[in-house]
Amino acid sequence: MDIIAENSRMQIRREVLGPYGTNLYIVICRETDDSVIIDAPATPKVIAESVEGSVPRYLLLTHNHMDHTGALARLKSMYRIPLAVHELDAAGLPVAPDMLLNDGDEVTFGNLSIRVMHLPGHTPGSLGFLIGKYLISGDTLFPGGPGATGSPESFRQVLTTITGKLYALPDATVVLPGHGESTMIGTSKSEYAVFAAGEHGTDLCGDVLWKTS
Repeated sequence: MDIIAENSRMQIRREVLGPYGTNLYIVICRETDDSVIIDAPATPKVIAESVEGSVPRYLLLTHNHMDHTGALARLKSMYRIPLAVHELDAAGLPVAPDMLLNDGDEVTFGNLSIRVMHLPGHTPGSLGFLIGKYLISGDTLFPGGPGATGSPESFRQVLTTITGKLYALPDATVVLPGHGESTMIGTSKSEYAVFAAGEHGTDLCGDVLWKTS
């Protein structure tokens, strides 16, 4: 377990789990010990150890891909807490969601509040979770580029999401992605400027990198 952010009010823990190196995040209110679990990659036992010392209140999903949901059913059984997801990613989950989240919603636990951002592109119902200067971005944005897309239409959609919503956040916003290490909005905007200055075919999709695609 890594503690990747901490101040007097909150702590963010990360575990890297499963064959795809999926990031699990636990956000803890330090004043009440209430917490939320964000995503549910494999290895419920490790997740339980990471949650230890806090009281889980919600299980939030960034999106419905299997590498983010492998422990979902087990975690629901263990903690019996509400599962929240966007309506467009609610189908096909191992367990039915208890809450449907929309852009601009607030999830409150302890003395903290998380702002919900709808970030379509990687999946139709992808979500980001913003708390203070930290954005848990799922597979929408990574260091160096966006998450993989399966069609040119999806790529254009994620491009609109990133440039129109995420790049409107302060440059000092720390991006905590669904895989790999963190980046910052200001850094990502600089990388994107290289991409935007180039010429690209209308069929661009898949794994796109701002500086080399």
